[in-house]
Amino acid sequence: MFIDSHCHLNLLAEQEGGLEAVLAQAKDNLVDHILCISIDKASCHDIIAIAEKYPDITASVGIHPNVEQDENFSHEELATLAMHNKVIAIGETGLDYFRSEGDLEWQRDRFRTHIDVAKELKKPLIIHTREARDDTMDILEQQGAEQTGGIIHCFTENWQTAQRALDIGFYISLSGIVTFKNARELQDVAKQLPLDRILIETDAPYLAPVPHRGKTNKPAFVKHVAEFLAELRGDSVENIAEASTANFHRLFPTTKA
Repeated sequence: MFIDSHCHLNLLAEQEGGLEAVLAQAKDNLVDHILCISIDKASCHDIIAIAEKYPDITASVGIHPNVEQDENFSHEELATLAMHNKVIAIGETGLDYFRSEGDLEWQRDRFRTHIDVAKELKKPLIIHTREARDDTMDILEQQGAEQTGGIIHCFTENWQTAQRALDIGFYISLSGIVTFKNARELQDVAKQLPLDRILIETDAPYLAPVPHRGKTNKPAFVKHVAEFLAELRGDSVENIAEASTANFHRLFPTTKA
């Protein structure tokens, strides 16, 4: 069985057959749990509503670093949302210097607020980082994020960054990007990662893995990430599935049946 550790189900509701069809396809492909990730205030409420409806879906709450700087949760607002019993994580949060320009101290302040809430509620963090690896890791270390742990999602960084994340107790989640032919450095990192710290994800509807690259991504396709990792690492798909599932339940113990 597979777990999709990062998906935006609210963005798949308009697919043919709606969300029910997306989830049925996931079940048919042995996906038995999905962590649905928020990126802004509106999606937090949408995703909590989805998680309330389905027992095998959990939620995160947070504001993506690329969301405009005037859209923010106060510490109290974010903490109140995060107390919901289906919310198991804070994020996605982090830093993105690729899509945002200028003085980005507001991004760093937003990131620190998410870390503080995660520490207060003892809920892991879902981290997004793009062209900001050093600042992202510096802030995680400085703010004591090892107290909560979490996931560096859709990992595309180098081995040094992976090692810093592992050193503070974080898990590394690999997406369809690892299956791309031009992802040689990432594939080298994926070979080195300890099996007990790997998670798999889709980031659906984005970044569909080979053989569906360029199409709308869905949770059902997480199996292709596992299949690629098994071949890359000289392992079995069953072992990758079992290990990544165990890792997810270790990080989020309330999700274990």
